[in-house]
Amino acid sequence: MGDDVARRQAATVVPALVRSAHPGPALAVVVLSLLVGVAAGLEGGRLLLVGLAVLAGQLSVGWSNDLIDEARDRAVGRTDKPLAAGQVSSATVRVACGSALVATLVLSLACGLVAGTVHLLCVASAWSYNTGVKSTVWSWAPYAASFGGLVVFVSLAGEPPQLPPWWAPVAAALLGVGAHLLNALPDLDEDRATGVRGLPHRIGARLLPAVATSVLVLASVVVAAGTGITRASSVAALVLVGLLGLVALVGRGRLPFLAAVGIALTDVVLLVTAG
Repeated sequence: MGDDVARRQAATVVPALVRSAHPGPALAVVVLSLLVGVAAGLEGGRLLLVGLAVLAGQLSVGWSNDLIDEARDRAVGRTDKPLAAGQVSSATVRVACGSALVATLVLSLACGLVAGTVHLLCVASAWSYNTGVKSTVWSWAPYAASFGGLVVFVSLAGEPPQLPPWWAPVAAALLGVGAHLLNALPDLDEDRATGVRGLPHRIGARLLPAVATSVLVLASVVVAAGTGITRASSVAALVLVGLLGLVALVGRGRLPFLAAVGIALTDVVLLVTAG
């Protein structure tokens, strides 16, 4: 009887806990780190170790976000947030978040002292966003630092460790800023209602897709400038970015947002295949 109750509780709590970690963005960052790792020549256990370190860090960031925003999310009726909706307890999320932080520390340093320190700084940067920077004009900075630093971490985790070419962290930082601008777009009104006024809110919904597009196009240009890309596939990618940029600037409805997402995905492909 007791075992059945425990199983039913776990069947409810575990999915809610996973959703509280923001699994979509977390998975995207993990996949990006693995792709960058493959491009940097990481193999086998080393690649797995990098992926686990990034996963642990992203889980801590996601859970801390929901813990810090719990009152705000309840105030605006965010039923999509399991913690605010009462589907999982604050105590459970705190334990999960603390465990993820410990795992992040151990797994990061296992990648090497310098590489691990860089990754811990990336995670700390992401936490700074959650703890207040997101409400300032500097809301873009943690995204730039964490995405740019992630590329440096993965490269330094190699054997032997080495710094990536200059264009890789710069392009990744721009990709992070673009992702921040796009990610904020659906929640602008709810954020304003609870006092959050980061850079996207100051730009405004009307101009935000165009600004995000410009940043993402610039990321593509940085990769092209850094590598001197002449391959037909790379030229095609840049042409695609140009066309999507045009759609983002003149399109209506959700077209600008979708076009900007397409540019972001193209940037990822350029970033991990140009090295």
